[in-house]
Amino acid sequence: MSLARRAVLVHRTTEYEELVARHGTHGQAAFFLASRGRDIEEVAERHRGARAALAEVAAAVPLTWRQARVERADLDRFLFAPEDVVVVVGQDGLVANAAKYLTGQPVIGIDTDPGRNPGVLVRHRAADAAKLLPAAGTTVDELTMVEAVADDTQRLVALNEIYLGTPGHQTARYRLGLDGDGGAVEAQASSGVLVGTGTGATGWLRSVWQERGGALPLPSPTEDGLLWFVREAWPSPATGTKLVAGRLGASAALSLTVESDHLIAFGDGIETDALQLTWGQTIRVGVCERRLRLVG
Repeated sequence: MSLARRAVLVHRTTEYEELVARHGTHGQAAFFLASRGRDIEEVAERHRGARAALAEVAAAVPLTWRQARVERADLDRFLFAPEDVVVVVGQDGLVANAAKYLTGQPVIGIDTDPGRNPGVLVRHRAADAAKLLPAAGTTVDELTMVEAVADDTQRLVALNEIYLGTPGHQTARYRLGLDGDGGAVEAQASSGVLVGTGTGATGWLRSVWQERGGALPLPSPTEDGLLWFVREAWPSPATGTKLVAGRLGASAALSLTVESDHLIAFGDGIETDALQLTWGQTIRVGVCERRLRLVG
């Protein structure tokens, strides 16, 4: 017998909850913020809005469905099932946080703070949930993701971008290659390499792209293409600066062979969930076969 569909509501701890947990009481948190020129009522109002949106979405789940909730910090321990419909209630970044753990489940993004969030990924309001949930999966945008695979089988998937470099963003030493050993290869010293998608082109990747003059066309979120940039490449007798930016198609890959004691690769800004790389290891970055199926 097949299981009933399940709505998985993904949310995160609010700033207000974090402040009260840190300072013990509402009053202590209010005093702390006031000493820094902020009013706790602003923070509390956003908290109430987020919790009201979560409650409204939960109430909109069809009665014949199952329901579960998962906080952002627990995503890596939550087991998503094929029949799930994932409802992300929060900011755009929360969709990216959840994306790496999904394998084709439709995702509905609910914006809890319209006007403060760009709304690129959280495209809907809580009031829309009742009509969106039953139809989830019928009309979706298939957003491209980026994948890094190391030679020891470590694997990392991200929706926006993958960063390769040192944990402290200091000088990383490596050999950069394009399309295998038959392509161009260059020894480099830089503050890291950024490889991103069209979705990531609204964030960190875009800031680097703008600094470089915007010469390369940005991919669309659904395009099978990536942009990559080397950050602050350093010229020296042993290191070059010729391979510092480019585009990767669906079948292309960027390879990086480590020539430092310790490099890492992390996705979507989550440094706590990083691949650990040591001298001589090679990691390849390219378009991921999986897509994020985002309800439009």
